[in-house]
Amino acid sequence: MSKLALVTGATSGIGAAFAHRLLRDGYDVIAVGRRKERLEELAEAYPGAVRTVVADLSTESGIDTVSGLAAAESLDVLVNNAGVAHYMPLADLPAAKAKELVNVKVLAPTLLSRAAVPSMVERGRGTIINVSGMIAFSGPAPHSQMPRRVVYGGGLAYLVTMSQTLSAELEGTGVQVQVLCPGVVATEFHQRQGIDMSAVPRMSADDVVTASLRGLELGETVVAPGVEDAGLLQAVFDAELAAFHAQSPQLAGRYRVD
Repeated sequence: MSKLALVTGATSGIGAAFAHRLLRDGYDVIAVGRRKERLEELAEAYPGAVRTVVADLSTESGIDTVSGLAAAESLDVLVNNAGVAHYMPLADLPAAKAKELVNVKVLAPTLLSRAAVPSMVERGRGTIINVSGMIAFSGPAPHSQMPRRVVYGGGLAYLVTMSQTLSAELEGTGVQVQVLCPGVVATEFHQRQGIDMSAVPRMSADDVVTASLRGLELGETVVAPGVEDAGLLQAVFDAELAAFHAQSPQLAGRYRVD
């Protein structure tokens, strides 16, 4: 019996790379995206192995549709990859685009994971991959170093913490949770934002998927495909835990007013 994967944002970039890799590895794939013609091309390339679902995860109805599938199907793999960018300062970000970002990068992965987890736990196996990005770690960067992408960056950071916490919550169940944090990737993503990245060195989407699948084998919860020294990531997590455990019910001295 074939294993089953559900991939969101499967019409291009990292999502398409995941879909193709999983299909070549013998999975049946439920491919979710907004562009019907792209989904049909994928299905034609793998006859009988692809179920297409046209859904917009920036909408309540789209999230409900795909969450229903995640709950009803016995998924072996869930890849929460769908994304939008809208790179602009918060004051310039239209409310509709802010909602779209939060729905796609926060609400949809949360509800799809929630829908998929019970069946995975019951069967004692399953994998959830949440596609975030290295911008999740860019909060401390000064404006001169990196333009602010407040809602986008915040959404990616949410995926990191959510995935780490869910991984701990599911320890011992046989269900793996990973958050995938690529840097700049050679996809249509920036092009759709009107940003020319042609002169910037970029990783391929296939390499990102290779890192993700190898990271599962290594037992990594946070996978950063372009970071050679994994100790750098561990140093970040150690510092976070040090601050967390150092808290006290007493007011810190720097905040006391004599």
